[in-house]
Amino acid sequence: MPAEVSDMPQQTSAIDTAQSIAQMILDGFDDYREHFRQITDGARERFEKAQWQEAQTASAARINLYEEKVGEVTTRLRATFDEGALLDIQSWPLVKSAYISLIDLRFDDELSETWYNSIFCGLFSHDLISDGCMFIHTTRPSLRRARAAQTRTYKPQGQLAGMLEQIFSDYRFSEPYADLPADLQRLEAQLRENLPDWVCKDPDLNVELFSSVLYRNKGAYLVGRLYTRDEQWPLVIPLLHREGQGIRIDALITDEADVSIIFSFTRSYFMVDVPVPAEFIGFLKRILPGKHIAELYTSIGFYKHGKSEFYRALINHLASTDDQFIMAPGVRGMVMSVFTLPGFNTVFKIIKDRFSPSKNVNRATVIEKYRLVKSVDRVGRMADTQEFADFRFPLSKFEPECLAELLEVAAGTVEVEGDTVLIRHCWTERRMTPLNLYLENANEAQVREALEDYGLAIKQLAAANIFPGDMLLKNFGVTRHGRVVFYDYDEICFLTEANFRHIPAPRTPEDEMASEPWYSIGPLDVFPEEFPPFLFADAGQRRLFDELHGELYNADYWKGLQEAIRAGKVIDVFPYRRKGLDNE
Repeated sequence: MPAEVSDMPQQTSAIDTAQSIAQMILDGFDDYREHFRQITDGARERFEKAQWQEAQTASAARINLYEEKVGEVTTRLRATFDEGALLDIQSWPLVKSAYISLIDLRFDDELSETWYNSIFCGLFSHDLISDGCMFIHTTRPSLRRARAAQTRTYKPQGQLAGMLEQIFSDYRFSEPYADLPADLQRLEAQLRENLPDWVCKDPDLNVELFSSVLYRNKGAYLVGRLYTRDEQWPLVIPLLHREGQGIRIDALITDEADVSIIFSFTRSYFMVDVPVPAEFIGFLKRILPGKHIAELYTSIGFYKHGKSEFYRALINHLASTDDQFIMAPGVRGMVMSVFTLPGFNTVFKIIKDRFSPSKNVNRATVIEKYRLVKSVDRVGRMADTQEFADFRFPLSKFEPECLAELLEVAAGTVEVEGDTVLIRHCWTERRMTPLNLYLENANEAQVREALEDYGLAIKQLAAANIFPGDMLLKNFGVTRHGRVVFYDYDEICFLTEANFRHIPAPRTPEDEMASEPWYSIGPLDVFPEEFPPFLFADAGQRRLFDELHGELYNADYWKGLQEAIRAGKVIDVFPYRRKGLDNE
């Protein structure tokens, strides 16, 4: 009896400490959410005032905010609590339990679980990860997510013009619409073109729009759906602010594939006010059923929670299928080794121990380049990546040939521990068909279309101040929507950093015949005239690309873009087809 009594204060003290730790973690989360909200809420004003450079800065700041705030909280915890108490792994089930009680009535509870995991991983090594101490699986009841998102509903009753007028009377900005009557007319025509006539006349037709406007880059977007009793279509209406002219309603999009591209993993994250994130994600999921919720959370800036949802989907896939990791198809990389799961639409990229001698980068530079991609405008042409540390997979989930290759080229990253494979560091990326493989199996029309889009991808990246560096076909992929996307980042740089040059004229016949260049070459020098043989082994493809995008072989083209960017111009790259407006 006396022994039990003497244990009581100790127990109470452990519970109190656990509660205090849990409270400090949650206070840190509230601080992060408030800063996140402030940056996000500024999007409307930036759009109204056409502050495009500020929009780019805000986007990068919001991405960096998460790690900054996690760092602040882990530092505060270490300063506040005795190291022995804080880092006693046995006490963390108590911390988790206290935290669950604190977040139980919140509207962003699923995000707060991910935040807790980030703090835990900032304090402990990854081999201490367990569901007892952190949220490998969510504890959030799914019923809570059944609430409807905050939306506005419109019933046209066959009067499309009146309905559109009502929408834009509800969604207004400090800047006026430039020419609302003309825009509404054009929108009504697009709506009639996109939907069958009987739908437009259906008395049960409803239009439901999310209450908050979504902002990204230079655009604002109304997002929702059209539905009747039997059918539904997604609906996105992009708006542009033309400086000095007011706001223009740019398009009306109802095609699911086109809407999916707007929410693609190749684009920057939207800024949108979402009081209850799960409700909005439920709403998006309803209009884009083909998108995984990991991608939807990521698309509105909650990329860490997107990462949690991705990981849960991955472990669930491995637990419920016989799928095994294999080497990804395509040419083996000089810097990265890439493997995949055939039944899971993702590639895993790890840095090799040794690079090909032709590569003048090191491991730290590669990591820096991959992280850079997150904070720039990907303009629909660069795949988003998620970085992971200390992935553990069952040994049985690797094809022997795949594991043997990984151990051969990346023994510093891949280890076998009994019946577990430990991957110390990797990136995940959406799987695509490498462009070189796609062209091998494509017909004439598909080749033309792919090369057209490949050139556009290079131009749009350049417009976003990104020079891919290594533009070989194997470093681009083709998405399920047929879009060409760049995914090999070890040589990227800002366009304004590259030095584009014409090849100097030879001084003598000997110069012309020499196997070595007769002119000096700096580390950032680029000679676009050299691109054709470098990019295309196939002479027919080379000629076709010259016809489609020959200006890419001229240093002056690149210099012109550099001058525009240095002058502060943020160049338009639209994530949708602009009917009748592309020549503006």
